[in-house]
Amino acid sequence: MTARKPTLSEPIEWRLWKNRQRRDAIVVSLSTFEDRNLIGVRLHTTGTDGKMRPTAKGVSLVVLRLPELAAAVNRALAKARELGLIDDEGSGQ
Repeated sequence: MTARKPTLSEPIEWRLWKNRQRRDAIVVSLSTFEDRNLIGVRLHTTGTDGKMRPTAKGVSLVVLRLPELAAAVNRALAKARELGLIDDEGSGQ
């Protein structure tokens, strides 16, 4: 018998502001949907009412794919550093 995997009662989110006006944000989340744990990366934008709302632009994957996603982002980071696009401290131009 296999142990049941834990699920989340509500999403956990981290935000990265996309622009200086703080109107758009990239939201990375961990959530559970239909008993499946998911990692989501989605663009959110501020509506006319001032509330952040998710857009259709983004991706959700089962959380088991998170190591692959992290590896791809780390490869992009290493390549950007190699090409001189960002410095070692991670600040962009």
